[in-house]
Amino acid sequence: MANTSAFVASELPPSQPVVISTKPIDSTSTRSSPLRAQETYDGGYKGDHPVRLRLGNGGAGQAGLIGAFANAFIQWRVEICHDQAFKVEWYLGDTTQSLSYLSLGYIDVAFTYNQAAELSEVKSGVASRRDLIFTDHFYLVGPPANPADLNENDSVSDMFNKIVGTGNRDAIVPPPADRPPTRFLSRFDKSATNIKESEMFIKIGQVPWALAYSSWYHQYPRFPLQALAAASQLAEYTLTDRGTWLSSPSSVTAETSLRIYAKGSSEPTPEGSGESDAKSLLNPCNALLSSMPGDPLATTFMDWLLAPEGGQKVVRNFKKFDQVLYTPAVGA
Repeated sequence: MANTSAFVASELPPSQPVVISTKPIDSTSTRSSPLRAQETYDGGYKGDHPVRLRLGNGGAGQAGLIGAFANAFIQWRVEICHDQAFKVEWYLGDTTQSLSYLSLGYIDVAFTYNQAAELSEVKSGVASRRDLIFTDHFYLVGPPANPADLNENDSVSDMFNKIVGTGNRDAIVPPPADRPPTRFLSRFDKSATNIKESEMFIKIGQVPWALAYSSWYHQYPRFPLQALAAASQLAEYTLTDRGTWLSSPSSVTAETSLRIYAKGSSEPTPEGSGESDAKSLLNPCNALLSSMPGDPLATTFMDWLLAPEGGQKVVRNFKKFDQVLYTPAVGA
């Protein structure tokens, strides 16, 4: 189970049951948006049903979790609560974009990954509520040739130091022909992944994006699946999340293309195991509810997300290739 002590709980703590209203809710949404939804979910109820909920997210949406939330919630409202069928839209956006969509009223709930930015939205009144829903896990991955010579006894900070050191050397003296130069691919898009990667570099006193710009620092502003595919093709190190890794084709994640060098973990690790700072690669996802949602159903959705047999069950059962992608926040 994810450790929620480091987060601000805006509603019920995990130890208390989440009570969700099962009374039908009338739709009063007239919200319009210039955005185009990435996907629209209907829970399996075909027909011209109204859109009553709009969600924003990046990586978990590409992995399929947002769709799993949407379909399960629709089915619960129709089958258990006897509500009329409706649709849910997902808008693709990183943390910065999703929070912007929330502030503009284009979405009702944003699933985001940056505590400081989220708390600012709550303080400013853009969001009325913030709840930890699940925890994802970052992976530091790179080419099998391993030009930076990362090893299992290195801490995550050691690994970033090695990438910086060998990247700088390779930029001055080209490496031998039997290995690729050391390069790091950054999404450089203000996403949670970009912010986490920047935190890791700053932690070791490095800012490769600043002048004079480090030539081994490859700025590649794309969404998670596309960025990981590029790192695989270009033989570069990068930071990605477990959901993206397990959602990518085998041609990208095969041992001949990329190798995992460090994984985020909430489990205690033995002293001196080389993973003492693995918790720094955790990626908690909070849901933020708009202060003025387009439909009152959005508040019920937030309650449902926290319910052990609601959204948390979806998290527990969500798998790729028989592997659970995310750690639930409640009822695990």
